[in-house]
Amino acid sequence: MKAAHLCLAGLVLSCAVSVDRADAKPARCFSTDDGYFDCDFQATDRDGSFSIEGPAVSYSLVVERPGFASAFVNLGDRNISLPGLYVRQTTDPACWANPETETKICAW
Repeated sequence: MKAAHLCLAGLVLSCAVSVDRADAKPARCFSTDDGYFDCDFQATDRDGSFSIEGPAVSYSLVVERPGFASAFVNLGDRNISLPGLYVRQTTDPACWANPETETKICAW
């Protein structure tokens, strides 16, 4: 009985991971630190928050209120909060820029 529960739990987890990966879409990304790179884009909520995963780095933007977001970088084993707020660019809505640090994160 215990083995059946473990098997079922494993099946449910693998389905959840498959659905999660299926939601990611190939995109072209840019960050001030990394330049242009191919990435996987995934919306993470209805407010516009998203994550992008490239070959060497991953970024997450969490929309705090319309047009303003907190950003995080993941360099392997943990998310690191980036300073300040990122503002959605009116000239290119795929880009978010931080006027304090003069950095930008984009996903097309």
